Amino acid sequence: MLHARARRLLNHPLAFALQTLKAFRANQGLLLASAVAYNALLSLVPLIILSVIVLSHFVDQAELVHTLGRYLERLVPSQSTAVMAELTEFLDHRTALSWVLAATMLFFSSLAFSVLETAMSSIFRHRIADRSRHFLVSALLPYCYVLLLGVGLLIVTVAAGYLQVIGAESVHIAGYTWSLDGVSGTLLYLLGLGGEVFILTSIYLVMPVGHLAFKHALIGGVTATFLWEIIRYVLIWYFSSLSRVGIVYGSLTTAIVVLLTLEIAAGLLLLGAQVISEYERLSPDEDSVA
Repeated sequence: MLHARARRLLNHPLAFALQTLKAFRANQGLLLASAVAYNALLSLVPLIILSVIVLSHFVDQAELVHTLGRYLERLVPSQSTAVMAELTEFLDHRTALSWVLAATMLFFSSLAFSVLETAMSSIFRHRIADRSRHFLVSALLPYCYVLLLGVGLLIVTVAAGYLQVIGAESVHIAGYTWSLDGVSGTLLYLLGLGGEVFILTSIYLVMPVGHLAFKHALIGGVTATFLWEIIRYVLIWYFSSLSRVGIVYGSLTTAIVVLLTLEIAAGLLLLGAQVISEYERLSPDEDSVA
């Protein structure tokens, strides 16, 4: 049996969508997304490099870089090659830069999470009156989440390695041979898709003040992932077919495109949060979505 809120949503999907967009605009979601994207850009490369340096003690560095390149394409479509080229260059000077990278990553990651927490507070302000978070929790949250991302990267790298081994195998049945490469590719894609849903859902569980129901966080995670997958393919098509951004920005092209992509991704992240917020505020007793 459907929950009352779910029935309200299914009965009035368009009204719910319009109310969500209206609330997102009122909360200055695009402006908040720009702030999150800017700080995320500053911490992205140091975070990736430091992750490779630390995790290379547990798994092969080349495998780590290969996995990062594959899944970074999901975050910054058409620009992962340029970012990974910068990563490779920095790794050649790891001894001199490790402490600098650690300080830079921790500082800007803290800023990015602080901005994200502020954005979430604005979107979930109906929770603020009844709930609060200790300042030490807010201070430690970014570093705990960075550690969680590192563990996740390690797990994904190991899983991707096994899937690639499977892809090199073949199945022989009744004189016919089928390569498992397609199966491996599909599983790698699903692994990346599942990782997106997991990361977004975990953000929605952790960042808003107070306890958020897992199913509500999952609704936001699935919504943001679905929209991002559509936009990601549009961006790949646009940058490969129509865009002349390289002519306009020259050597700044990679930074500009990555910033634009991160801003879109941050916007979808906050829009997913707005979906959860509006879903929480649905009144099953009214005849229309308020």
